[in-house]
Amino acid sequence: MAAPMKKMSKFRNCIYWKSQGTVSFTLFKRYFGQPIVQTHPHLIGQDEVTPGINKQEYQQRRTSLISNVVEKTAESIRNHIMIFPSASKVYMTYDIPYPFRQNTEFLYLSGFQEPDSVLVLQTTENGYKSVLFVPKRDPDRELWDGPRSGDTGAVSLTGVSEAHNSDDLEKYLHNYCKTHCDYLVWYSMTKPVHLNFHKSVISEFLKQEGRKSIQNPIQLLHQMRLVKSQAEIKLMKKTCQIASEAFVDVMRCSHANISESTLYAKMDYECRVRGAEILAYPPVVAGAGELVLMDAGCEYHGYTSDITRTWPVSGKFTPAQRRLYLALLDIQEALVTSCRPGVTLAELYQAMMQLLAVRIILLDLVPSSTMAKDELKMKKILCELCPHDVGHYLGMDVHDTPSVSKNRPLEPGMVITIEPGLYIKSTNTMVPEEYRGIGIRIEDNVLITEGDPIVLTADCPKHPDHIEAIMAQR
Repeated sequence: MAAPMKKMSKFRNCIYWKSQGTVSFTLFKRYFGQPIVQTHPHLIGQDEVTPGINKQEYQQRRTSLISNVVEKTAESIRNHIMIFPSASKVYMTYDIPYPFRQNTEFLYLSGFQEPDSVLVLQTTENGYKSVLFVPKRDPDRELWDGPRSGDTGAVSLTGVSEAHNSDDLEKYLHNYCKTHCDYLVWYSMTKPVHLNFHKSVISEFLKQEGRKSIQNPIQLLHQMRLVKSQAEIKLMKKTCQIASEAFVDVMRCSHANISESTLYAKMDYECRVRGAEILAYPPVVAGAGELVLMDAGCEYHGYTSDITRTWPVSGKFTPAQRRLYLALLDIQEALVTSCRPGVTLAELYQAMMQLLAVRIILLDLVPSSTMAKDELKMKKILCELCPHDVGHYLGMDVHDTPSVSKNRPLEPGMVITIEPGLYIKSTNTMVPEEYRGIGIRIEDNVLITEGDPIVLTADCPKHPDHIEAIMAQR
């Protein structure tokens, strides 16, 4: 009697079995254009659409958006249709695409990762329905581009009400016009995401007589995205942990005459080997007075980190560098402590400028008499020494939810950056010579809670003693 076959392992496209010293492969078809629990159990959990986010959360996001829309119009309009295109594939040269990144709003509402798709939400008598339009199955293209989910797979994967091929979008919108009147269209006209859909289909739909008006849904979505769910916070913690650990390795590999491109490549590598898909943005790597300033972060399953650290390539801060650094660190830590519900980013900016004003006097960067006599001149000096804001909202995008005012009070579940800087030009003869040419920025990612703020990037060293200890390990 033959020995029973024993399952050995799962691969991306096959399962192999071992029996009496031989290996046989059983192929199975992948009908999805992104990882699912059956093909990537190490990555995707049961009922998850994207890693860490399940169907129920995506459904809740769509429901909340529709509820906000109906509430905003105070039931004066019963028919609403919302159109959210995906990103399109963009080519750097013939047949060679740039790395694809899904449009954030589309991804937030659907979790669907394929290009050239559209999500339509429309109110109905019983509530609303969600409809995905996706690229149709095409074995010839899938041979080169990878599997597509198709309409059937899209419903199974995302939990939307129904799905159709992208080619059917025009017909669907045409039928909507025939069966509805006095409807409100929610669509971003100012910055069309998918130019082909916009020009060939959506623009024509917007010309129809039944339309009452066009509203931009982006601000409503940004308000929703601003406060993170527990699942999102977990992903934010992970992306910040990855980037924090990567920074330590980048610091450790630094040495005199190292190129900025080498540090860039090291950061990219260390983030990717820890599970990040891409860097969140092209890192800023700059040398200033024998210091390296690096602003970098990564993207982990759709959520980003954004950290800045400054360290000496020699391994030791000079006395002047350390004085400036500690002064800025005190400011940064005071600002982080102030990140509590009710405070605004605008207020934190004013606090940063006030703290900077005190410190630059204590450091003799500017005579106190100069600062006291002319308030306008004082502001100009401060803006030259720190020409950027105190921070920004953080989430699926690096500069997340940009339509949200910085005067909005912070609340639990928001994530922001705190990043004061101090930059002294080498040509600034107003300051003592030992400080000229030094540039420093310290940036952390902070989660707002009911109580004390949580620094998500706490594992990334920022005290000069800790940085020097890491540099000594080279």
